[in-house]
Amino acid sequence: MGAGSDRTVSTLFAFLHHLAAFALVAALAVEFVLIRATLDTRTARWLQRADMIYGLSSGLLLVVGLLRVFQFEKGPAYYFHSAPFLAKLLLFLAVGLISIAPTREFLSWRRILQQHQVPVLSEQRRRRLRAIVHLELAGVLLIVLCAALVARGVGYFG
Repeated sequence: MGAGSDRTVSTLFAFLHHLAAFALVAALAVEFVLIRATLDTRTARWLQRADMIYGLSSGLLLVVGLLRVFQFEKGPAYYFHSAPFLAKLLLFLAVGLISIAPTREFLSWRRILQQHQVPVLSEQRRRRLRAIVHLELAGVLLIVLCAALVARGVGYFG
């Protein structure tokens, strides 16, 4: 492959990376709004869908991002000597780990929703889920900040 086609593939992967990031943020924003709404079967199903999109987009974001690190852009030697990049990875992991609790909750509603019943969600549990979604959003904002720092070469220690 020539330099022109390498740039085209690199650009395509950058596009996919950004598309996955925007999908992740959109899905998380939908969860943020719906977790505050009155819980009925429609809202519960939308929460499940938004969480599925959130999970799929985060997986795509990770895979495409790692491909960009190892196959395109500046290469792993650059990125793994960047404090903001390492912080970005750790934040991504942390956000992923805290997202397990809402996902488990939403998945637990499957059987109830198949019976066309509304899931029971105590106010304490709802507040906890809201707090987790808030943390996820804060984590995503910090990830975006880290991405901007990486792009500008800030915090490179190589």
